[in-house]
Amino acid sequence: MPGFAKAITAILSAMRGEDDVEFNMTRTVLSDPVLTQKVLRLANSGMYSAFGQHVNTVSKAVLVLGTDAIGHLALGLKLVEEMTTTSPNSGIAHIEMEKAVLAGMVAQQVAESAASVHAEEAVVCSMLHTLGRMMITYYMPERWAQMQQQAGEGREDDAALDILGLSLEEIGSAAAAHWGLPKNLVSGMRNVGPFEEGQEVTSADWIAGLSTMAAQCADSLWNDDEAGAQEVKRITASYSAMLGVDPEQMDAAIEKAKAVAAADLTIAPLSKPAERRAKALAKTRQRAEGIKILQSGVNDMRDMAATAMPGQMVSIALETIYQGLEFSRAVAFVRNRREGTYAARMSFGDGVRERLGEMTFSDAYEPNVFHAALNSDRVIFIENARDPKFAAKLPSWWRDTLSEARSFVVLPLLANSQPAGFLYGDWDESFPPIQLSQNEFTLLNDIRSLVVKTIERRHQLEAVSNKVA
Repeated sequence: MPGFAKAITAILSAMRGEDDVEFNMTRTVLSDPVLTQKVLRLANSGMYSAFGQHVNTVSKAVLVLGTDAIGHLALGLKLVEEMTTTSPNSGIAHIEMEKAVLAGMVAQQVAESAASVHAEEAVVCSMLHTLGRMMITYYMPERWAQMQQQAGEGREDDAALDILGLSLEEIGSAAAAHWGLPKNLVSGMRNVGPFEEGQEVTSADWIAGLSTMAAQCADSLWNDDEAGAQEVKRITASYSAMLGVDPEQMDAAIEKAKAVAAADLTIAPLSKPAERRAKALAKTRQRAEGIKILQSGVNDMRDMAATAMPGQMVSIALETIYQGLEFSRAVAFVRNRREGTYAARMSFGDGVRERLGEMTFSDAYEPNVFHAALNSDRVIFIENARDPKFAAKLPSWWRDTLSEARSFVVLPLLANSQPAGFLYGDWDESFPPIQLSQNEFTLLNDIRSLVVKTIERRHQLEAVSNKVA
């Protein structure tokens, strides 16, 4: 795992730095955009809400969370990156790596249920718990095969001492110590059985117990079968008292971990990879078909550009974006200069036509997303219209008529630098979350450019006609 070994050097250096340790950690975090986002999210979570005001900078997050918590978070992230991006030749090694990631997911959910201050540390230890297995399957697959042959699948550790001279736990601990990981993390990687009731549990024992339980659960959850589910219930019940999490909370935490795993893992039966690949392929084909529709619409509009009326071009444009982007609804708004308003004139989609009369608003500037789009003269894509922080930018007429939308697009139409109207399209909850590609943005700009040229040509003809008259 050379990538991880190299990545942890800067993190450990920042954790151990004697001078400007907070600044060193801040600089290390800022070098990784994904880590920056996770650190800020953690600093603003309910766990640290007692610290008061919103944390906007990594520097403040380091002071709020401490370098150890952030260091553990960084180590966990780098380990996940290494495991998920590395493509070992051995399928067995890939399985062991994904099981380690799954163990981290289980540990994270259980630690949150326990409201533990050691959550980040426990997640790292859980992912590293089977480091010995990962190392041998990755670097010594022939030895792994010998161990399986001698002891049986799933019981490789029973043959490790005979074949390797060390247990798999000892190999993992030795690798972690060689990398220079802190002693508390190496300690948390050890196997710890559930303690007897009344037996004292130190923080180090709690972390090691959680990492042991998480690794065992990951192994049982892997195949997503009934036998594994029953084994998980047995494991969690046996560790419940030691970890201070009641069985019902433990079950809920496992379900949350399974949901995260189903979305993030790639080869685990739990993640239903064949079904996911089929959906991804279908979505890719669907988007490719949509781009063809957009391109065909652009071609039709170019063919008609010299003779079509503005209303005809708007109709073709609206139909094209409605079909090509699979909008739930699409609406064309036209500006009436005399009345000083924008009003909806054409629409596609269920239930929109009945609301057209309500979709009218003043053309006087207001600080909302539609006037902003018209002022900027560029396509606006709103990924999450339901974000509370975005609510102030949505006008009342939109909230009254189109608030079922989760995401939407605005195509402003400016003729001779003056707003003439805009095209609107949205997706409701029935459509999966979406990101527009650069190709789609380009085609949308082509569509609105062709509409605008037709409007400008009409204005020129009207100007000539008025002069003649």
